Amino acid sequence: MAELTSAQIDYLASQRLGRIATTGADGKPHVVPTSFRYNPDLGTVDVGGMRVATTKKYRDVQANGWAAIVVDDLETVDPWRPRMLEIRGRAEAIADGGDALGNGFGSAFIRIHVEKVNSFGIG
Repeated sequence: MAELTSAQIDYLASQRLGRIATTGADGKPHVVPTSFRYNPDLGTVDVGGMRVATTKKYRDVQANGWAAIVVDDLETVDPWRPRMLEIRGRAEAIADGGDALGNGFGSAFIRIHVEKVNSFGIG
């Protein structure tokens, strides 16, 4: 189990779009843009959106219980600087409660438990 630094948590709070990676039953990777929120009570990253329960990413997590999310951007100073945070870990497909994450979230969501963190340009 890994923990995020305060700088990494602040970075997540400043961003709204990431890319979640899952693996299907066929062993092939699947990467799609997604919304997310950091859950400070559990130290997890909660991934959601509308109709998540009908998506391949949700089915993938149900099938194998692992996921990763990458959040990145370019700080547009001169010269510009890339920033990136990758979080990998055990994942849960949760059927209810996602609508509490905020506007644009439906009931179902994916919870990623932070086990490995790679970071660049943050803090």
